[in-house]
Amino acid sequence: MAKALKAGDAVSWKSHGGDAHGKVVKKLTEPMQIKGHKVAASDDNPEYLVETGEGKRAAHKPAALKKG
Repeated sequence: MAKALKAGDAVSWKSHGGDAHGKVVKKLTEPMQIKGHKVAASDDNPEYLVETGEGKRAAHKPAALKKG
């Protein structure tokens, strides 16, 4: 869905605690680690680094994010 996201865009996603809301920090196109979890992002399989209002960060695939 959200292939046209950019830094600063407001997004929401499903979380184990319900719906979560935050903003896009940046598009990830290379592997990295967040909180001890490997993010297997690449040019062909990008993910987005998102941050909640509380400052918690996570990486999500574009299809998991809803703009707005």
